[in-house]
Amino acid sequence: MPSAALPPIEYRIRPAHPGAHLFEVSCTVRDPDPAGQVFRLPAWIPGSYMIREFARNIVSLRAEVDGQPWRVEKLDKHSWRAAPLRAGGTLSLHYEVYAWDLSVRAAHLDETHGFFNGTSVFLAVEGRTDRACLVDIERPEGAGYRDWKVATALPLARGVRGAARPYGFGVYRAADYDELIDHPVEMGTFTLGHFEAAGVTHDIVLTGRHDCDLGRLAEDLRRVCEWQIALFGAPPPMDYYAFLTMVVGDGYGGLEHRASTALLCSRADLPWKGMEGLPDGYKTFLGLCSHEYFHTWNVKRIKPAAFTPYDLTQENYTRLLWAFEGFTSYYDDLALVRSGVITPDDYLGLLGKTVSNVLKGNGRTKQSVAESSFDAWTKYYRQDENAPNAIVSYYAKGALVALALDLQLRAGSDGNKSLDDVMRLLWLRHGQTGQGVAETGLFEAVREVGGDTLGPKLARWLQKTVEGTDDLPLARLLKGFGIEYHAEPASKAPWLGVKLAAGNGEAKLANVFDGGPAQAAGLSAGDVLVALDGLKVGSKSLDDMLLRRRPGDAVKLHVFRRDELMSFSVVLAEAPADKVRLKPAIKAGAVASKLRRGWLDGAA
Repeated sequence: MPSAALPPIEYRIRPAHPGAHLFEVSCTVRDPDPAGQVFRLPAWIPGSYMIREFARNIVSLRAEVDGQPWRVEKLDKHSWRAAPLRAGGTLSLHYEVYAWDLSVRAAHLDETHGFFNGTSVFLAVEGRTDRACLVDIERPEGAGYRDWKVATALPLARGVRGAARPYGFGVYRAADYDELIDHPVEMGTFTLGHFEAAGVTHDIVLTGRHDCDLGRLAEDLRRVCEWQIALFGAPPPMDYYAFLTMVVGDGYGGLEHRASTALLCSRADLPWKGMEGLPDGYKTFLGLCSHEYFHTWNVKRIKPAAFTPYDLTQENYTRLLWAFEGFTSYYDDLALVRSGVITPDDYLGLLGKTVSNVLKGNGRTKQSVAESSFDAWTKYYRQDENAPNAIVSYYAKGALVALALDLQLRAGSDGNKSLDDVMRLLWLRHGQTGQGVAETGLFEAVREVGGDTLGPKLARWLQKTVEGTDDLPLARLLKGFGIEYHAEPASKAPWLGVKLAAGNGEAKLANVFDGGPAQAAGLSAGDVLVALDGLKVGSKSLDDMLLRRRPGDAVKLHVFRRDELMSFSVVLAEAPADKVRLKPAIKAGAVASKLRRGWLDGAA
């Protein structure tokens, strides 16, 4: 029997105890497996490559058959099995979920709002994940929640009793479990803004206190979204989109979904009425929105073969995150300049910061971006104090790989081919067909787009680059586009070779860099600097004290390691030239100027 004709899986979720951060959830199966129905909660959420063990937040769980208690046993960390049903019947699981993770990955509930990803709250019914799902989202009890609304890209369950109305509580529908868990839900008294892009309604949902100029934000996002839609070709692959944004004092994060994104942003990063110019914080937020929106195509629909389908019970390994996250990181800021939201100078400033961030870590000489992609589960998402010395970011260096590839495609074809053509080919071959991208798929796409002369050469270069650890020849490539590359020390002070932890003013070492003076002297991450040459030192005074020294000077540092006072003699060094500034050349040739315009304007 076709799955559409079978009874849907029915879910109900209610913010039962906002003050205790508890959702009550039920899952009802009208034709359970008579041998014993198994239920599983995902161990991770797509887009965040780390095993998160969401089942640890299930506080209690019980089963019923036709309203009567039924035995259920736990099989492993995230699986349960109901006792066999010889005579049939309707099986329901009822459970409580603790929701106090203020991030974009899980669930959060208090008296001000509720938020959840389906991976955190909805058990999968084994053997029935292809079934349609109905989910009844209920309002919290009490007069204080009378004004709460719901924001989600989940489709309304039209024609079903209790169906929700737009922004309302009630029943929503998903075609299957995969769709159910790919639509996060926000509820509360949020601020709502709208804009149209290529005929599709886009909502901006802001939860938390703010003074955002919604008109300015909507107009800027409209331009970015319309440019991205045009890049891949209208119409876009969704008929509605929501930017679900939690506004906090200090925060940053985003997670992509098929028709929405969950965002966390700092209050100061939003635009305000009367704001002049484009502050760095607002550029950062726009870049985050652009990044997650680009994922609508690149990773939500153009996927690695390893993700088709996802196995949410364990790690899904691929060596391609440099393309799916790195290429997205390249296009996020590029979309801002090509849509006219920021200027070319703004863009070059952002690009220079990306180059600088990659150069600051010695891990780039030890780990390739392909290895970084594969090891995301154990290294990138589990970074420790030695991370800068051991790993490279497939986001940041992946973006630079995309830049170098784009520049070479454009220069080698006299501006007639670009990375845009590669992305459109991937969309046609994979995004619109559902066929996953093989581990060699990017090299094959570059070979095809580049043509007989350029393609094989660039495909070989790309494979060697992503599997190797050499620095990219960006200065040479950018010169051909009339862009000057300047590298200089980030500070005028001599180099100590450390990064301080953010905190309460104490000079605590977060990282000690390979080959630096601090490491050579024996200092370690976690040490707290208390004195330099006999004078008290803190996070704010360290740089000023170092400015009074020169490379080659020896200084005595007193530090606490754990509760033990230690002293070290450190010979300061010249700071590395790892701060990169990019700017248009004053005198660029006609060919370089044409290529630069095509690159920054997005013209082929």
